[in-house]
Amino acid sequence: MTQRLDARIDRYQPAVLSVFRIFFGLLFLFEGLSKFFNWPASYSVPTGSWPVWYAGILELILGTLITVGLFTRIAAFIASGEMAVAYFTQHFGQNPKGAPGGGFWPVVNGGELAVALCFGFLLLVFTGGGAYAVDAIRGRR
Repeated sequence: MTQRLDARIDRYQPAVLSVFRIFFGLLFLFEGLSKFFNWPASYSVPTGSWPVWYAGILELILGTLITVGLFTRIAAFIASGEMAVAYFTQHFGQNPKGAPGGGFWPVVNGGELAVALCFGFLLLVFTGGGAYAVDAIRGRR
């Protein structure tokens, strides 16, 4: 029973992987757009402020590359590293919610998005961009 289900679902894996990549790339891209252009959220960052302004540059560039699926593995590797650094420098040890137990847990320190993006990008490092990526088109030539 499960083998038939697995076989039916497996044929959609490349397309679903592309949807996953596009979704995570857009999340990252929107973070950068918010920092530089106050769109779609108002999050103005002074030019050159460390580390947020530089993170915004990476988010714009890497988010675009990941969304279109160009150099997906290397872009996702760098993005995963950026999110790991963001978690440990901006969230880890913080306790804005006043919960007991300190700021180790992402739900306590507000780092859920950083952790989710970090591991989502890490998955893309090992799987690639899927069937509907510029990398896939370049590989066919």
